[in-house]
Amino acid sequence: MKISYNWLKQYLAVDLDAETAGQALTSAGLEVEDIIPFESVKGSLEGVVTAKVVSCQRHPNADKLSLTTVDTGTGELLSIVCGAPNVAAGQKVLVATVGTTIYKGDESFQIKKSKIRGELSEGMICAEDELGLGDSHEGILVLADDTPVGQPASSIFKVEKDEVFEIGLTPNRSDAASHIGVARDLAAILNHRSSSANYKMFMPSVDAFKTDLTDLNIEVEVADPEACPRYSGLTISGIKIQPSPEWLVNRLKAIGVRPINNVVDVTNFVLFETGQPLHAFDAAAIKGNKVIVKKLPAGTAFVTLDGVERKLSGHDLMICNENEGMCIGGVFGGLSSGVTETTTAIFLESACFDAKTIRKTSRFHGLQTDASFRFERGTDPNITLFALQRAALLILEVAGGHISSEIKDVYPQVIKPVTVLFSFDYLDKIAGQHIDRQQALRIINNLGIKTHTQTENEVLLEIPTFKVDVYRPADVVEEVLRVYGYDNIQIPEKLNASVNISEGLEPDKIQHAVADMLAANGYYEMMNNSLTRSEYTTKHPAFDESRNVVMLNPLSKDLDVLRQSLLFGGLETIAYNQNRKISDLRLFEFGKVYQYQAETAKSDTSDLAPYHEHLCLDVFLTGSREAENWNAKDSAVDFFDLKQTVESILSKLRIDDSKLRTSSFSDGIFETGLTYLYNGQILLQSGQLNQTTLKTFDIRKPVFYATINWSMLLNILPERGIRYVPVPKYPAVRRDLALVVDKHLRFETLESIAFKTEPKLLKAVRIFDIYEGDKIPAGKKSYALSFTLQDNESTLTDKVIDKTMQKLLNAFEQQSGAILR
Repeated sequence: MKISYNWLKQYLAVDLDAETAGQALTSAGLEVEDIIPFESVKGSLEGVVTAKVVSCQRHPNADKLSLTTVDTGTGELLSIVCGAPNVAAGQKVLVATVGTTIYKGDESFQIKKSKIRGELSEGMICAEDELGLGDSHEGILVLADDTPVGQPASSIFKVEKDEVFEIGLTPNRSDAASHIGVARDLAAILNHRSSSANYKMFMPSVDAFKTDLTDLNIEVEVADPEACPRYSGLTISGIKIQPSPEWLVNRLKAIGVRPINNVVDVTNFVLFETGQPLHAFDAAAIKGNKVIVKKLPAGTAFVTLDGVERKLSGHDLMICNENEGMCIGGVFGGLSSGVTETTTAIFLESACFDAKTIRKTSRFHGLQTDASFRFERGTDPNITLFALQRAALLILEVAGGHISSEIKDVYPQVIKPVTVLFSFDYLDKIAGQHIDRQQALRIINNLGIKTHTQTENEVLLEIPTFKVDVYRPADVVEEVLRVYGYDNIQIPEKLNASVNISEGLEPDKIQHAVADMLAANGYYEMMNNSLTRSEYTTKHPAFDESRNVVMLNPLSKDLDVLRQSLLFGGLETIAYNQNRKISDLRLFEFGKVYQYQAETAKSDTSDLAPYHEHLCLDVFLTGSREAENWNAKDSAVDFFDLKQTVESILSKLRIDDSKLRTSSFSDGIFETGLTYLYNGQILLQSGQLNQTTLKTFDIRKPVFYATINWSMLLNILPERGIRYVPVPKYPAVRRDLALVVDKHLRFETLESIAFKTEPKLLKAVRIFDIYEGDKIPAGKKSYALSFTLQDNESTLTDKVIDKTMQKLLNAFEQQSGAILR
């Protein structure tokens, strides 16, 4: 939000430099992010002087150029080549001398002594658009004959210099979304710092307002008072639409608002002055001479001021005439009802709209305007008349005409100020130190909050309606402390702390430990938005669209549901990085996923019953296994890199692998994958994503992905901590077997058979070779397995070892059909 310092000074007599004033505002919660210098004429006409054209003749080498001699008051005549068709001897003109910078939009150039077509030119005779004094480029700017020579142009053409605060306004400070609001805060701060009441606000007067005639009466009907608590309006007739005066243009340009015409500029001026949005309708476009505030059916077409046809949502509040909509209330005007050059009478609107209604409409249509910005945060319902009268008087000043109707003010339920019983002890408790009672009361009064009955420790406060976010004692404390100064709150010398003793597992520590392990192995943690687009679930058959948790008031169409999976956020991150030439990625994310399960509502009638959420850990791998290196071959990551990562996580958390079962699968997301089941429930899934999924994000390289149900994982962690086990006294023995097995038999099957057959001596089973081909029957393959045997109580003998291996071989033959190769 931009605030002009010159403009602010109209309401508060202050002589501080902009830097000091900005620091004061920042200390009170209105963070001044930047102070931008502004000049009504860029460059402030520095180096431009008044001059007289002494002589003018045709350029000998160019038909369209003239050779002039110019007197700039220095005692020496300058030779200037001029291309303007209207230049003539005897004229008083403006000359940019050598060294002057001329600005044209964002570009600039410096006037230099040079030769043009062989003739010396020592300056430039300027047109008004070249200096920023107007838009005409038909010829040079000719001054009055009595203009003195050699005077700085800035002494004739008033150049306003200003400094503009760029304020990062927080959503709870709608009361400061205007110059008057910021001035009020600055006055409170300066009065507090000076322990005085010297800084007083000057509010513009509307005492001169009166109804001249009632020759243009437009009725107002509010069909939806909940969405529009107050609607005020009047008509002004006999106006003339023309450019705004210089003072109004400068005010708007300083804060980055483009001037349009005198009437529209006044509505914008009052908006930024008071924080109350206004809208001017061409009275001729109000059919039936009646304004109706209501909602139109969903799907109704409406063309806004930007020429775009939009389909209404059914929740949009519309300002209508008897036949059709004219404006999306509080957001954007309509193309056919706006003020144009032919407008001679207007209906001026000043209303208070419901914040939620405007926010929904703004998000639905993707329209963020200065009006919606304020209505979304809440506006003062009791300022509509003041703003209306203020704007009406200004329009009469700049556009002429007369007020041609009484004020129509529809305000069925008067919104009264909130009262708060405020305790000074509570203020001290929150502040952490004693705050002087009188200081606190002065701050409260300076902020526009009225005090009523008061005791030694309590005071009854009446909160003005422009402070829509102040309605609790805690809010009043915040108001007091931000003006009192958070820097003035002492840091206590003693720090109180309590020791928390927690029993059992600590989920945060476990999560951090796994995150540290992944980071140590080259993974980067990412954090994506929990909100995502619903079309992801409609495009991928692995997800059920009916299980989306839909946002009632989405920020945008791309953020309209809560995510069912972390997958799509991760793929967005991969696509973002690959588009920037970063293709070797190892990523992980901890985050919650959400589902709507309608079937749950049948057994549980609570409102939240159908909504479920749990924590997940997702891992992504893509690209090369290692960075490009001269002494190593480039190799791409594969499924087994992902499998190693996943099983390292399970191993670190000491998950009982005897209860894990794995099975291969493929679905609408995975080309091929592996599911890990724990007691029959899916604990995790991992595999290679299919091309259909990757194509959605325009990802060309293979991506390997694992998703772990972290909430479930935490519930199955062993409660006993790690215990020391002595190093075995007796040596381990390794024996190998080469088995011919069915082609589709998995290693996990043989591993399971082995541990069931010999649970005591068998310590590990590993596969070190797989062979298919010559001398292996069709439909078969060869597994080379190693078996590690160890007895904790004695040294194994050959007899025991051979007996154990034969028992394992027999079990393999009987249970899996394996034969010794």
